[in-house]
Amino acid sequence: MAKSKKFCIATEGATTDGRVIERKWLEQMAANYDPKTYGARINLEHIKGITPDSPFKSYGDVLQLSTEEGRDGKLRLYAVIDPTDDLVALSKARQKVYTSMEINPEFADTGKCYLVGLAITDNPASLGTEMLQFNATAKTLDVRKTNPANLFSEAVEFKLELADDASAGLFHNFTEKIKGLLGKQSQATTEGFTQLHGAVTVIAESQGEVLQKFAAIEGTPAKVAELQTDLAKLQTEFSALVGKLDSDEPAGQFRARTPGGTGEEALTDC
Repeated sequence: MAKSKKFCIATEGATTDGRVIERKWLEQMAANYDPKTYGARINLEHIKGITPDSPFKSYGDVLQLSTEEGRDGKLRLYAVIDPTDDLVALSKARQKVYTSMEINPEFADTGKCYLVGLAITDNPASLGTEMLQFNATAKTLDVRKTNPANLFSEAVEFKLELADDASAGLFHNFTEKIKGLLGKQSQATTEGFTQLHGAVTVIAESQGEVLQKFAAIEGTPAKVAELQTDLAKLQTEFSALVGKLDSDEPAGQFRARTPGGTGEEALTDC
């Protein structure tokens, strides 16, 4: 599952449908949001299509919410989302780069605010003209709401950045380290260094296998502990070889001979 880095979707005080977003609304949404209770889907322009091949299909899901207070003293609501490939593509093309929330001010008779939807848009000004009527009786967007009592927030620009996959990054860094070290010594061709090259390759393959198992493990704590021990052992062995490869040239016993000469000292008449 792809997951975004958190990004701001609202700030307290922003006007919506003639109402002001209160700090407690953001706090309630962050505290109460649970996709298992009600998952907020991402839609286009607050329009919810009914066919999966429509431009107004869903573009992902909101996974979690949190709040942070800015330097200006205002509370901000942040979201982490699971975007579809289509949303990632739109973001890369700089399309639909603003978000607007759909807020239920009294969700499921709890009397508390809840995020029930998140829209993407490219026209914050025109949407703002409709939404920010400074008149709570404006009905122009009611047909797009899950409930007529809900409200839409002003559009906020966002940048979709996917969170790094920890295991993928681990394997990438490991591979690049091996390539870099072996490339550094590409000119060393002695038999001894060839053996060292082979030893590093064996260690790399073994450590790679352990890393893959560790990243995918879903077993018991005992199994995890076993893999951690194996990984620590391989890392110790690998570090010893890295020390040799990190030197400016291979160790003395692997240094290539200088061609030519008889080995005898040259004498000079003075």
